[in-house]
This record gives sequence, C-alpha cells and structure tokens, in this order.
Amino acid sequence: MLLLLANFAQASDLTATVDRNQIGIDETLNLRLRYSGNESGGQPDFELLEQDFDILSRQQSNQYRVINGRAESFVEWTLTLAPKREGKLFVPSLHHHGNVSDAIPITVIEAGARPESGDRQAFLEVELDKEQVYVQEQLLVKVRLYTTIGLHDIATEPLQVPGTHVEKLDEQRYERRIGGVAHAVYELTYALFPESSGELQIPALNYVAIAGRRDPFSLFNRNSQRLRLRSQPQSIQVLPKPDSYSGAHWLPAASLGLVQSWSQDPETFKVGEPITRIITLRAEGLRAAQLPPLPKLDVEGLKTYPDQPQQDDQIGPNGITGSRIETTAIVATKPGDYQLPAITVTWWDTKSGRQRATQLPAFRFTVAGTTAGVAEAQSNLEELKPSPAPAADDHSRFWKTLAIAALALHLLWPIYFWYQHHNPAGPRKITDGETNTQHQAQEALERAAESDDAAQIQQALQNWLNKHRPEKEPKLEEVDKLKELLNVALYQEPPKPLNRQQVQILVSRLLKQKVHQQTQKPDSPLPSLFT
Repeated sequence: MLLLLANFAQASDLTATVDRNQIGIDETLNLRLRYSGNESGGQPDFELLEQDFDILSRQQSNQYRVINGRAESFVEWTLTLAPKREGKLFVPSLHHHGNVSDAIPITVIEAGARPESGDRQAFLEVELDKEQVYVQEQLLVKVRLYTTIGLHDIATEPLQVPGTHVEKLDEQRYERRIGGVAHAVYELTYALFPESSGELQIPALNYVAIAGRRDPFSLFNRNSQRLRLRSQPQSIQVLPKPDSYSGAHWLPAASLGLVQSWSQDPETFKVGEPITRIITLRAEGLRAAQLPPLPKLDVEGLKTYPDQPQQDDQIGPNGITGSRIETTAIVATKPGDYQLPAITVTWWDTKSGRQRATQLPAFRFTVAGTTAGVAEAQSNLEELKPSPAPAADDHSRFWKTLAIAALALHLLWPIYFWYQHHNPAGPRKITDGETNTQHQAQEALERAAESDDAAQIQQALQNWLNKHRPEKEPKLEEVDKLKELLNVALYQEPPKPLNRQQVQILVSRLLKQKVHQQTQKPDSPLPSLFT
C-alpha cells in the first residue's frame, strides 16, 4: 500500500521548458508546460506571464501513452510568448493542483543583434520623410514589413502617437531586392500632424504573423510558426512656429493656391440676376480642417448669400492635399462698375523654409440694368426674408373682394355652366377650394426652395404648375432657369451642387410674377420640366 502511494506521488508533476533561452526583442519563444497527475480539470494561472511577455497563442493537448507496459497520461500547454522589453527576463514559476514549475531565465537582446541571426527572414522597417518638422506640419511615416518566407494572417498594430493627429493614407504590396535577395513588402503609409513642439516619440510597432503554408489536412497546423515582428522606436524634433511669421493663421504647407470660378460669364452680369462665385483654397500637406475661412465680401451695391463651405481631403503621393471651397451668390442692386478686392493668404513654405503669400487678384466687372431692374432686384431680395404679417387693410380688402366674387359667382353660375359646356376653351374661374390648394402648393414650393434637395424642389415645382395651369403660353424664364439648375444637379455626371440662393431668387420671381397672371385654359398642355 505504501509503495502504491509512493508511485502516485511521483506521478504528479509540473514541468516547464522553452525552445530558446536567448532571443531578440522582435522574436518569439515557445513555452511548454506539462502536468502529469491524477487530478484533472483547470489550468495554471498564465496571467503571471503577462508581466514581461505577450501571449500570442495558447494550445492544450491531452495525451495518453504506454511505455514498457506502464500507462502514463499528461496534459500539455504550448504557449507562444513575445518579450515586452530587452534585458534579463524570467518565465515565472507556475502553479497547478499543488505542483510548482521552475522559473526559467530568458535573455532578450536588441533586434537583429544575435551573431547567429544572419539575414533575417522577416523584419519591420519604419521610415520618416523628414528629419525635422514644424508644429502642425505633415509628417509621412511608412511602415514596411519585409519577408522572404510565406506569411499569412498578418495582424498589424495601428500607429498611435500621443500628441499628434494620425491618418492612415495608403496600403501597398510589392517586391524589393535587398542584397540580391527578393523580399515581399507590405507597406502602410500614415500622415502625422504634431500638435505641439518638442521631441516627438514614435513608439515601436508590433506585428504578428504566421510563417509557413496553411495545411488544410492538419487540424492544428503544427508546421506553421507564429512570429512577432517589432520595429525600432523613432524620434523627431518638432519646431515651433517661427517668431518671424506674420500671418493671421499658421499654415505650414508644401504649396498653396487660390482658384476662382463663376457659374456664368461675369461679362453678362445684370441687375437682379444672381451669379455664383466659387473660390477654392487648396494646400498640399494640410488637412481641409486646418484651412481658414476667407474674408467676407462687402461691396456697396452687391448683396451676397454665402453657402456652407465644403471641405475635401485628397490623398496622393505627397500625402494629404486639403481643399476648402467657398460658394457665394452675388446679386447687384444697381448698375455700374464694381471691383471685388484681392484676397491674400499668408503661409509657411515647408520646402524653402520661408514665409510666402498667395494672392487672388482684384476682379473688376460691369453690371448692366435699368431702374426697373433695380426695383425688381430689391423686391427679389426682400422675398428671401421672412414675409411680415399682412396689414389689416389688405386683409379686409381681400375678404371683401372674395365675398363679392363669391356672390357674383353664385348669381352667374347657370350662365357660367352653360358657357363652359358649350365653349370649353373659355377662361375658368378659381374656386375657394382651388385657391387653398394653390396656396398650399405655393407654400410647399417656398419650403422646398429653402432646402438643398433638388428632387424635392422638382416635385414641388411640378405640383405648383399643375395647380395654376396658366391660360396663355407665358415666357416662363424662371421655370427654364430652374429646370436647367435642377437638371444639372440631378442628372449631370458628376452632379453639380445646387445653389440654394439662386433657386430661392428664381422661385421668388416666379411666385411674384404669377400673382399678376390670368388662369389658363383647361385643355392647355403644361410645360414639361425635364426632357
């Protein structure tokens, strides 16, 4: 009996072994922990390992074998570990069912410093495009994974640098020969924008990948190896804004430009007709969010209606090029000669290291028109403002006129009915119900004109035309212009943004004009909006 107990005590054991005791910071090691004993279930507390190592993978196997007629069973855990730092580390003692494994010393040295390493089969490289940058200047960081062996299931660590704005720009795969040996390259490009001056630390990056081919017939892919690749940390000096810089906004860029365009030829500018001015501020090496607003236009005799600015970031070989697009509708309230002042943007040239200024020259043009055009323009501009409540006299006059019209309609209804029946081309009176319907259609069109939804404006305009059906074939110049604007916004490739201010002015003119028009014959065709 005592002999059996002794054999049982010897059978319970916990042993730990590693495949290497010296590794580089960019390498991994395999830890095997074997427990042999009669107790089952549970596992050791592996959290103790995470003080000095990252656990990349963990496998458990249960084995039973007979050696020289003696049965033996054990549980084995295999862990792939990656060191967190260089120096003397320890795989700590682990505990399981009252058994304790021995601690194992591990020496971690600098990446690629092992004498026996030779040419590495896989490694990481980090490259900066500048040796120093100014605060808020773009810094391009390229992270490259080189390998001469097959890698798959690559897990990348995103670049995170405290005190900077980071944007991932590009991802490429290509081949490069190093020392006559072909390497497959996986490259990621980032743009960094430091937010403060001083020394900027770019931490080391860790990638995890599996080396070897996938074996579809192997349950555990035992022929593959998990690798942990680590880059070298980098540092760069961030310079403050120069004291000599005199610009109102700090704009460190590789290039900066101002471009002006018009919705139509300014030579045809007339009183009361809106024309759209589009100014684009574009800077290479800056995000659109870093670009300042342009000066507001303030010229006597010109009313301006600025739209919301548009921002756009484009990615190219030199990183980010940010654009700020400002659109303004301009309406002249009187004829004459005008001059739009020059626009100057001061910026810092990061290529030459000096202050520069980009200027959009002053623009001169002549507005044609008459006194009537001035009055119409002022009326159109007033239509864009909230309409005041009608005066009491106008209100009373409206209802008095409506009552007289209703009484006359009641007395003349038999004659009117006979006339309509025998002469369908004659003019048709508008009933109270139709008046309300027309008023609703007008309100719907006014509301739609306040939005940027071209489809909604199209539907509201067509509905308004359906309700009014003009008697004569009028020259609906406003409808034609609205049709052109909506067609461009809905069907042009690429679509052109709708100018809300111009739409509001045209709708205001159209509604004002319709007040003085007579009703249309019932059988007259409606003008087609979209052909």
